[in-house]
Amino acid sequence: MPDLLIELFSEEIPARMQRRAGEDLKKRMTDGLVEAGLTYAGAHALTTPRRLTLAIDGLLAASPTVREERKGPKVGAPDKAIEGFLRGAGLTREQLEERETPKGAVYFASIEKPGRPAADIIAEVLEATIRNFPWPKSMRWGSGSLKWVRPLHSILCLLSDEAGSEVVPLDIDGIKSGNTTHGHRFMAPDEITVSGFDDYAAKLKRANVVLDPAERADAIWQDATNQAFANGLEVVEDKGLLAEVAGLVEWPVVLLGSIDDEFLSLPPEVLQTSMKEHQKFFSVRNPKTKRIEKFVTVANRDTADNGATILAGNQKVLSARLADAKFFWENDLRTAKEGMEVWTEALSNVTFHNKLGSQAERIDRIAALAREIAPVVGADADLAEQAARVAKADLSSEMVYEFPELQGLMGRYYAEAAGLPQEVANACENHYSPLGPSDDVPTEPVSVAVALADKLDTLTGFWAIDEKPTGSKDPFALRRAALGVIRLVLENDLRPAMRDAMAKGYEGTDVEDLLSFFHDRLKVFLRDQGIRHDVIDACIAMDGNDDLTLLVKRARALEDFMTSDDGTNLLQGYKRANNILTQAEEKDGVEYSYGGDVKFAEEPSEIALFEALAASEGAISSAIEAEDFAAAMGSMAAMRAPIDAFFEAVQVNSDNDVVRRNRLNLLHQIRQICGQVADLTKVEG
Repeated sequence: MPDLLIELFSEEIPARMQRRAGEDLKKRMTDGLVEAGLTYAGAHALTTPRRLTLAIDGLLAASPTVREERKGPKVGAPDKAIEGFLRGAGLTREQLEERETPKGAVYFASIEKPGRPAADIIAEVLEATIRNFPWPKSMRWGSGSLKWVRPLHSILCLLSDEAGSEVVPLDIDGIKSGNTTHGHRFMAPDEITVSGFDDYAAKLKRANVVLDPAERADAIWQDATNQAFANGLEVVEDKGLLAEVAGLVEWPVVLLGSIDDEFLSLPPEVLQTSMKEHQKFFSVRNPKTKRIEKFVTVANRDTADNGATILAGNQKVLSARLADAKFFWENDLRTAKEGMEVWTEALSNVTFHNKLGSQAERIDRIAALAREIAPVVGADADLAEQAARVAKADLSSEMVYEFPELQGLMGRYYAEAAGLPQEVANACENHYSPLGPSDDVPTEPVSVAVALADKLDTLTGFWAIDEKPTGSKDPFALRRAALGVIRLVLENDLRPAMRDAMAKGYEGTDVEDLLSFFHDRLKVFLRDQGIRHDVIDACIAMDGNDDLTLLVKRARALEDFMTSDDGTNLLQGYKRANNILTQAEEKDGVEYSYGGDVKFAEEPSEIALFEALAASEGAISSAIEAEDFAAAMGSMAAMRAPIDAFFEAVQVNSDNDVVRRNRLNLLHQIRQICGQVADLTKVEG
């Protein structure tokens, strides 16, 4: 069984597109080959800045012959119907076979599709893949019609086995397939002839091309950390930057450079962001002081002077960039020390949303809401309002204008420089959090108050103007904001009444609809923790469902109970009781909700059930009142055996009307007592 090697060699592919492009090449080629009948043993894609490579192992040498039988029209059908069937089958009338069926004689066609050589199929699938490749952006060049991310220079397409290798013939807009490629653009640009993947990978390595992006990333990280360690320093980990840099070079050469002393006093985050965004440099810090002192850059070639010229040029450009950052920092510090109000006043000219006013108007709303929320989260109301009023001031600063990703963090630095309380400064940094499911949640009360107010203002505002998420579209990140509120509440064990909090937000908000949105996000959040959606629905149906902490405590206890034998069996008994009672109430047109009387009980199991319900009702009520849902579930579990015994021994719809009504009222007690815990009608099972 032959192996297939494909390389699409082009000008530099943007680093951010390489991984997805490799996956797309693999998927489109393997899907197309399998659909045409060519199965394979394994496939893997590799990428460099100038090439997409796909290796497929154990490919069939040809697609198998396929025989297919088709049922046609009845014998004696109109000629047009028969001729249409013949055209579709590619046969003549003489090749049809008549067979008797329960519905009479019918024509059948046996169609044989002969197998095709692998090379023919590969050429078709590869051409379709190249012409329809899903680049985020592509271009045309020269006079051809082909579009690619950057000009495509060559196509290597090779089938190989023990007997040797052969080029799969292919010509796309004058680019003919072959068995050659090129090494490193500067260090080994000559043409290389290959005979298979192993030969290809080995010759590229000798030609200064590391084919595997993971291998390039590992080499960069190892060399960078070793050089830093030798200087008593450490590299600041950044997996995203590492992947990007590995996509910029084919032959990584790691160089450790210095930062001019005049810039070492800049906040480490400023240095790190500036070097990452502008230069794609890794930051190197002193592990004792956490100060950024050096940088790592990755060149794409070896040089006679061991990178000295490259480093000198990079340090010169870096100094110019950091001079700008230092200018912004010093200007901003002067402004902050004079008072951050000048920044907040400037936000009156910045539109938050054309239907929701300016950023300054939004700050007024957040400040008022933070003051309202403060007592609920244990924060000082004055500090919460003060923090809310300056939390977004840094949006007017020069540094955040240059580096928007530093918003909040720079607010903390500036608030500290302005001499504001530390709780206020911390809230400036933390009020955006949590931004995602893995982001840390603020715990300081003032920060929590402002973070909640910020997110609730966003949600109530967009709900008020009917700009809600639809399907996969969520342009204002409202799902993320709702999840942020949920995590702030749950992880700080807070008990805000969400209806009241939302009602104090933007005027005109449909509070019940927004609460339903919170419940939907809560389901997603809890589902990832193993709690079923129907269990959550059963708890949402209860009073107090705007107390998210209480709701989750109830849901977790119910989930644990429903995974036990007692829970499963009790649910069956409850549903049986509820179904019988519901049907009887619909039939009789009355409610059996007046309570049964043990004096009308006829069976020992009936009497035992009365006694069990009387014992459980008080215990469950007390546990619910104390919010001890585990105890409530335990008391409910004690009802399982009496309910099971009752249904085994007793016929509810007795011929005696008095006994029947008494038993139906007894079923109502089951429904009522269990209903204190959750709406079990919503639990599946």
